[in-house]
Order: sequence, then C-alpha cells, then structure tokens
Amino acid sequence: MRSSMGTFSSSFTNVRSASSWFELYAAFSTFIMLLRSAINDLIPQQVRSFVHSKLKAFFTSRQKSNVVSIQVAELWDGHTNQLFQAVQEYLPTRISQSYKSLKVGKLPKHKNILMAVDGKQEVVDEFENITLKWKLVEQSSRKDSDNRDPLRPRKSTGFERESFYLTFDEKHRDVVMNKYLLHVLNAYQEMQAKQRTIKIHSIGGGRCWQKSDLTHPASFKSLALDPEQKQGIIDDLDRFLRRKELYKKVGKPWKRGYLLYGPPGTGKSSLIAAMADHLKFDVYDLELTSVFSNSDLMRTLKETSNRSIIVIEDIDCNREVHVRSKPKAFSDSDSDSDNDHKHVQIKTNRFTLSGLLNYMDGLWSSGGEERILVFTTNHRERIDPALLRPGRMDMHIHLSFLTSKAFRILASNYLDVEGDHPLFQQIDDLLEKIQVTPAVVAEQLMRYEDPDVCLEELVQFLQQKAKESLPLD
Repeated sequence: MRSSMGTFSSSFTNVRSASSWFELYAAFSTFIMLLRSAINDLIPQQVRSFVHSKLKAFFTSRQKSNVVSIQVAELWDGHTNQLFQAVQEYLPTRISQSYKSLKVGKLPKHKNILMAVDGKQEVVDEFENITLKWKLVEQSSRKDSDNRDPLRPRKSTGFERESFYLTFDEKHRDVVMNKYLLHVLNAYQEMQAKQRTIKIHSIGGGRCWQKSDLTHPASFKSLALDPEQKQGIIDDLDRFLRRKELYKKVGKPWKRGYLLYGPPGTGKSSLIAAMADHLKFDVYDLELTSVFSNSDLMRTLKETSNRSIIVIEDIDCNREVHVRSKPKAFSDSDSDSDNDHKHVQIKTNRFTLSGLLNYMDGLWSSGGEERILVFTTNHRERIDPALLRPGRMDMHIHLSFLTSKAFRILASNYLDVEGDHPLFQQIDDLLEKIQVTPAVVAEQLMRYEDPDVCLEELVQFLQQKAKESLPLD
C-alpha cells in the first residue's frame, strides 16, 4: 500500500507531462480499490450500515430544513380529536392508483367496501397547487391494533393512540393552517352527511322524543310529481341550505316553512321522506294532540336538533290552529267565583295558536337553526290565515291528483317502462277526465308483473272510474 502511495506521489509531481494524467488515474483507482477492500475486511457490516444511515439522515435533514410537520393526534385533551376523524375518512378519497398498501373493510350500515390508510405509505394530496404529504404513525403497543375498525376511534384503554403527520413546505404554512385544514373538515362533514342514517323522532312515554331509523324508501327520483314542480322544490331546498349568511344578515331565523296540501293519497308523506333524504335531515313528527300547553310546546321543540325537519301533519284537525283562543280576563268584581278563576287559569295555560306562531317566527324562533317546518293538511281553507303568511309557511305546495307526466314516473318505478307505450295516450286521456290519486294508481300497478297486462288492466280500471263519475240522467 505504501508502494502505491509512492507511485501516486511521484506521478503527481510529473502531472504536467501528457502521460502523467493516465498514470495519476491508474494510481488513484488502485488506491481506492485497496482502501475499499481494507474497509470491508476490517469494519463489520453492522458498523458500516450504522455509519451509512447516520450520514444519510444528517444530509437528508440538512436538505429538508424548510419542511414543516404537523401532528394530528387521535386524542386532544382527553377527548376524541375531530380533526383526526376528519383526516381518517378524508385520506382514502385521495388515494391514487399508485398507492400500494390499503386496509379494506365493510360496516353494517355502509353499502360499499371501505378503505383506510395503514401507515406503510405516504398519501399525497394537492391543494391550491401545494403538495402535501400525510403519514399515519402507529403508536399502539397492542398486537390486535390491526384488527380494530380503522374508520372509528378507539375507546380510551390506557395505551398510546395513532397520529397523522402532515408535511409541507414552510412557505405554505398560512394556506395550510387557514384553508387546507378547514377544507379537510368540510369534506369530512359532507361525507358524514351523505353516509349518516336518517332518524325519525316521535313523542313517546313521558312526552320525550324517541328515535328510530327512517326506513321510508322515497326519494325525489322516485316521487310521482310533475318534473317542473319537483325541480322547483329541490331548488328551493338547495337555496335555503346555502343562504345561512343571508338569513343572518337580514336578521331572520334560519328556518323555512312548507305547507303541503291536497287530498289524501297524493304523496304528502312521501314528499317529506324525499326531502329528508335529499337534505340528510332527521325528522321530528310532532303530534299536536300530545302538546298540552305553550310551555310544553317550547320544551318539546327545544329538544329537537339543528338540521332537522319538524313535521306537523293534519294541522287543520287541531281546533287551536284555526280558532284563536280568547281567554276570559280576570275581573276585579266581587262577583267573580272560584270556578271562573279556575276556568281562566286552565285556558291561559293550554296550547294556543299564538304559542305556535311564536315558535315559527316570534321571539322563541331563535331556538335552533337550519330547520325545515312542514305542515300538511287536506283542507287548506280551514287553517287560520295567520299561519299561512310568508315567514311561517313560505312555500305552499299543492299535491293534486295524478297527471300524465307524474304517471310516467310511476310506470318507470313500478313496471320499468321507459319512453313510450301504446297504451300511454289512452291512459293520459282518461286521467284528464277523472280525478285519481297516485296512491290508487300505484296500487293497480302492483297487481301484475307483466307490464302489458298491468297497463291493460289499468285502462279498464280508469274506464270504470270514468263511468262512475258521469252524472245520472
């Protein structure tokens, strides 16, 4: 080795000659080969790997000194971190085809296969031309951590939780903190709204709300309404949802009232179910017969949640909503009896129209927001006009007898008949002559499986109805 070093030194002194460059290169190569051989023979593999990893970490940290890392822990101050849950459900939507490692599963209330990240690979996201990298860090010491539900947080059991780490360039700090994290939260809330099971609440024992799953299958797609009327309702609901700031600006409670009126069997209950499905709002079915006083009404309505539909069906059947209560005033006369006093006390404490109006747009209306109030009736003319004005029942929706356009929807839903059919024109002509509800026709369409036979029987049924409706001579 000393001989090689001597050759290298003497060659360097004669570097100015043309042949010295080749001699220099040969000597240097020989020196490197001998040095490498000596290192491999004298230094163990473990030591070489350790030194290599330390050098790599040192230079990597030097290169990434401008990278910011944010930790999103599963717990925050002992409570479940909502941002962690948001990231947990948001990241699977950002997984690209190049992602190699996935967790998959199926939950009882979900229709589709679900995905979750497993911590073995970074998930790359793009936001406003910024590259952001997420990494799940497994911190649990339990061996069964991989078997738990990856889409739901664990209950506290005394061991460490998981964390998501977000890394990005420091120059994008403001955008990430002020915009991107809010974007993740908003996306999570939208996913939750689409996936949640809608509940229906009714007054149970002790006059408390009891809830169960709303399993009514109606949707706007299946609803037998004229397309123009249906689209008008959908547009009004969507406009209501995006106008929170406008309601606040003009000083109005964020509520909207709908009156559904028309003969029985025209689809009022189905429309309410379709509205709940479209908005993903819970439904509170309020029976006014279970309300005994104004204070009872306020207590009951205070227990309803935001983003809900409060339904009062057959409102015309409650005499208080179309006959204003006029309680007898107390008299200073000595002739007033104890019975008169009790009579006045009972009447002033009961449920009255003014109490309902106060909740709809009075001082009590501030209790809760993003509410839809739906009233149904078969006889709009029986309702007190005070209930019908805008601000209380903002949109009046007349659900009438079946029309030809709505019948096309029924034919598609029940018989899978799309487009035209030879009997449609005859059915249209009959529907113009008689009044028949969608519920009656729907029942006829369920009697036969063969579409042609079913429509022929429907024609005969409508013809018989037309004969019965003719005036007697």
